[in-house]
This record gives sequence, structure tokens and C-alpha cells, in this order.
Amino acid sequence: MKRLKMPVWSLAGGLIVLQMILIAIIVHGESLTFDEGDHVFAGYMMWHTGDYGLNPEHPPLVKLVATLPLLQEQLWVPPLQHRMFKGEAYRDGRDFMERNDGPSHRLLFRMRLAAGGFAVGLSVMVFLMGSKLFGKSAGLLALLLVVFEPNVLANSDLVTTDVGVACFFLATIYCFYRYARQPSVIRLLLTGLAAGLALSAKHSGILLGPMLLGLTLVEIACAERGQRKRMAGTLFGGLVATMVLAVGLLWAFYGFRYAARPAGLVMNPTLSEYATPLTGVNSWVIRHLANWRLLPESYLMGITDIHYAAQQYAIFLLGHDYPHGVWWYFPVALSIKTTLGLIGLVVLAGIGLVSRRLRQSRELAYLAVPGAIYLTAAILSGMNIGTRHVLLLYPLAALLAAAGLTALAQHSRRWMWIGGGLVACHIVSVMAVFPAEMAYGNEAWGGTENTHKYLSDSSVDWAQQLPHVKQWVDAHPGVECWFAYSAYPDLRPQAYGIPCHPLPTAHTLWEILPVDVPETIHGNLLLSADDLEACDWPSDQLNVFERFRWMPMAEQIDHSVFVYHGDFHVPEAAALAAVQTANILLRQKRPAEALVAAEKAVALQPENLLAQTALGDAQTALGDKNSARAAYELALAAAHRLEAAAQPLFVPDLEQKLHP
Repeated sequence: MKRLKMPVWSLAGGLIVLQMILIAIIVHGESLTFDEGDHVFAGYMMWHTGDYGLNPEHPPLVKLVATLPLLQEQLWVPPLQHRMFKGEAYRDGRDFMERNDGPSHRLLFRMRLAAGGFAVGLSVMVFLMGSKLFGKSAGLLALLLVVFEPNVLANSDLVTTDVGVACFFLATIYCFYRYARQPSVIRLLLTGLAAGLALSAKHSGILLGPMLLGLTLVEIACAERGQRKRMAGTLFGGLVATMVLAVGLLWAFYGFRYAARPAGLVMNPTLSEYATPLTGVNSWVIRHLANWRLLPESYLMGITDIHYAAQQYAIFLLGHDYPHGVWWYFPVALSIKTTLGLIGLVVLAGIGLVSRRLRQSRELAYLAVPGAIYLTAAILSGMNIGTRHVLLLYPLAALLAAAGLTALAQHSRRWMWIGGGLVACHIVSVMAVFPAEMAYGNEAWGGTENTHKYLSDSSVDWAQQLPHVKQWVDAHPGVECWFAYSAYPDLRPQAYGIPCHPLPTAHTLWEILPVDVPETIHGNLLLSADDLEACDWPSDQLNVFERFRWMPMAEQIDHSVFVYHGDFHVPEAAALAAVQTANILLRQKRPAEALVAAEKAVALQPENLLAQTALGDAQTALGDKNSARAAYELALAAAHRLEAAAQPLFVPDLEQKLHP
């Protein structure tokens, strides 16, 4: 690789410094997102107790790096309650952060800056890879596009795994390219190191296997006929060595210990118990990997959890709730969350390919093969909760766009002007909503203020809005307020000094949390985007805030919390609160009181599925089987009115209650 001239390196360095400034600004405006307390607590406990069982959903690397700033801190640690691992880490993480940090975010700011190092690493890799594959101008342009990419910006400041794994995916692809072009031991070691860091950042790092295999086949096909056999031996040998090195590094991050938890502690549930419901190849693979101890127990627990998460997450897409993922989620989400400028630049790259002005077919394969495999895996996974799960596609798209524009510009200045306009559109669109990049949506879909109408979860509302909600509430003193907050109770607005009354949501129902709501409420009503659109419900019909979707809102906070003023009749919310109360009382073996709460829910919403089910459960507990049967039949009728895809979540259970 030719030595890059100093002005180019200086421009690249300036862009990365600008990126760091943008990340720091975003950090100061956001509360903990839904998953961060979980990651922080797990990382802290890994350093201090070697406990890898608190957050097995993700490997250790990002958590360990992010919590490095805590190593010299003397912090309070909540006593473990030996709950199911998800509840243990989320609740303990919440308490850990509330007690040690609070709304000041002194510790969180430092941890997020540490995690932001992965975003810087991603940008450096984009610049190096673009310069090596397509020339220094393309490298610099790709870097510019990534620095101002809204999805990358939105996730760069978070203690989560998506930016980290994207960084090491790209690093592995780049190192493998250099190894394939000129094999050496050093380049092989660097490829194995990068692959091991990707595996240690997130479970999707496993996809490096098929990616590197696909690139190996491309290299063999592109080699001269007489060199293919030698090339195949070198690259397949290098591929095997890379995987061995990567798995070895993964074991190092788990302390070369199979057991997820230190002596005296066990997983709840155990890996065997958790994996038992799996069937087919998945069950066989996990069982044998565990029996032969080829991978750490915590890592295998995470792989198992991925299978369940993909099946269990309800999603919201294009105005409708679905009980599980749909194959077309990511194509639609990418069309909404990608700037029109970047889309236009990718189209220009297509023009360059068709016109044969963009000719580096081998280099383009290093973008196309990993991108196609990654997108296909995402589509098939069913994990439809945000474009962060396909974050790698954005630097790949930036590299493709930069390669296309620089190739076209060499043939005509007209393309330079067109491309320059698209780059400007990309930057202006992003900065127009800064720092609210989490909810970004392009202008073709109505802009960021309308993204919530089409997408949810970490594409809009990842519970990051509490500092700005606090500012809004402080600016409107003396008025009663009610708040449906998507992360409650795993994150609590009260910890930020927000005095609003909580409203019931799907999340509070799952947590069996008491929430008391009158039939009519007064004052300010705040609804987070996920609760307004009911992304956690498997059916639109279960959305207790459905009619607010069609009511004019007074204000938006961070494009993801919506404010309504006035008096509101909310029997749906009051009924859900009564259902939750009934469920709590049943757990406490107080069926007579549960019956009163369930009857209140039915009085408010006679045809409500959850209300009639709660009534039947209370009557069953009291031995009134005839009345319970009538309630269950009404609940079953309501379940049959749901969308076909949502019915299996309720109908079998109700039929079992009717015919035990």
C-alpha cells in the first residue's frame, strides 16, 4: 500500500475528532437505554468476581472494556437474588446504576466514552479499508459518510455490543483481504486476532465463518488457473488457523473456564434446562458442544437464548403489531433509517458497475459477500427490533458508495457535482435532527418526527429520553402528569426526579407490577413511542393507547415521547391496571381480593381478553368452576378475534383451561 500523503491523514484525523465530539454531545443528552444497566453490572461483576453468568446473552469484550473506568471505584453491589439470569442482571443493573451513579451520569459518561472507542475503531477501519481497496479518496469519502451516519452515531455512545462487533467484522474482512493478497504469518495472526475480538463482542461474530469461506472461494475463482490449487491450500489453511486463533481468544475472555459462574453459584436455569425445549440441529449442536466443552458455558447459554429471543419478540412495523418477526422487516427498516443521500450514492455505485467504470470486482466482493450473508442471516433470524442488528451494512454501504462515486468522477466532473450534492444531503439530513439520532427517519417517510409510525424499539425508542423528559416536566410545574415509559420498571423515571404517575404497559404486565390508574386522568399525558404503538403487544387489539395514535399530540420530546394535554377517559389502561392487580393478588394466594380486581377490569372492558382471563383465573382459585368456564369462553372468543398470527399465543392456553 502506497504511503498516504499527510494532508489525507490529517483530514481523516480531523473527521475522527469531529466524530468523538458528536458522540460526547449525544452522551450528555441520554439516560440509560434499556440494555445498558444489564451490560454495565455484568461487566463490573466479571472484573471483580469472574461471574460470566449474569448476562450470557452477549460475550464479555464490550462489557469489560466499557467498565474499565470503574475498576478504581468503590461501588455498592446489590445482593444477588438468584433469579432467572435475565431478571437478575436487569434488576441488579438498575439498582447498581441508581445507587452508584443516579441521574448525574458521572460513571455512565466515562463508560460510554470507553465504549465509544469501538466507534472510533470502526471509522479507522473504514478509512484503511477504503484506501486499500479503492484508493485514498474513496477511503476519505467513506469515512466522511460513516462519521455522519445516523445509525452509527445513535449507537456509538452506548454500552452495547453492536458497534463493537461491526468494528471487528470490518477489521477481520480487511485483514483477510491483506492476507489473501500477500500471505504471511503476521497477517494471519492479525486476521485471527480480529476474528477472535468479533466473536468476543457479540454472538453474531459466528457469521465470520461463512463470510470468510465465501471470500476464500472468490479468491480461488479469481486466481489464475495454474495457481488455484496452491491458493486453495494457503487460504483454506489460513481459514482454519484463523478460526482456531479466534476460538482461543474467545476462551481467553472467559478466563479459560468452562463454568459460567464462579464456585458456589449456578446458572438459573442451567444450560441443560434452558436448552431442553430446543429441537433438531440446534439442540444436537448445543448439547454436544457442552458435553465436549468446546465453547464456554456462558457463550452456549447466549446462543440458546438467541433462539428463544427470535421467537418471542413481538414487533411493530408499518403501523401494525406482529407476534414475531417477518422476513421483510429489515428491507423496510433500512429504507426508512438510511439517509436519502446514502441511498442515492449507492445507486450511483450501481450505475458505475453497469457502465463498467467501477471495475474492482475482487475488491467489491469483500463488500458484497459479507453484506449479503449478514443481511440474509438477519432476515432469517426473526430478531426484528432495530437496525442496530444490521449495523455492519452501513460502513459496507459507505465503502461501496465511495468506490462508485470516485470511479465515476474520474470519467466526468458531472458525477462529482451530483455525488457532492448527495453527500451534502446525507450530512444535512443527519445534522438537522442532531442529537436525536436514535429516532432518525429519512424525508421520504416523513422525517424523524414520523419514524414512530413505522418502526419501534431501538430504531426509535430505547428508553433514552429521561433527561429531556425531566427538563420538560420541570418546565411545566404544578400540573399532574402520567407517563407510559417503555422500560419501566427495569428503568425508573423516579430515579431522574420525574414525578409522573406510571401507566400500565405490556412490560408492567409481564413484570406483574402494581399500577393504579383511575378511569379518568387529568393533566399531562406522556406516552413513549413503544407504548403508543404497542410494539410489545402481539396484536393491535391489545394496545391500551390505540386511540391516542389518531389524536393530535401537543408536543414531541426527542421524537420518541409524545405529550397530550387535557382530561382523558382511559378505561383500557384502568382495566389493564386492574388485571395486573388481580394477577399479583393471585400470586399472593389472595383469590377473593383478586376476584374484586378482575371484576373491576371486566366492568371497564367487558370483551377484553386479559380481563376475562383474569376473572376466570380468580374464579378457578375460589373453586367456582362454572363461572370460570363462562369467563374463559368469553376470553377464548376474544382471542379468536385477534389476528391469526397472534392467536396461538392465547388460544391453546385458554382451551387448556376450559378442558384441563
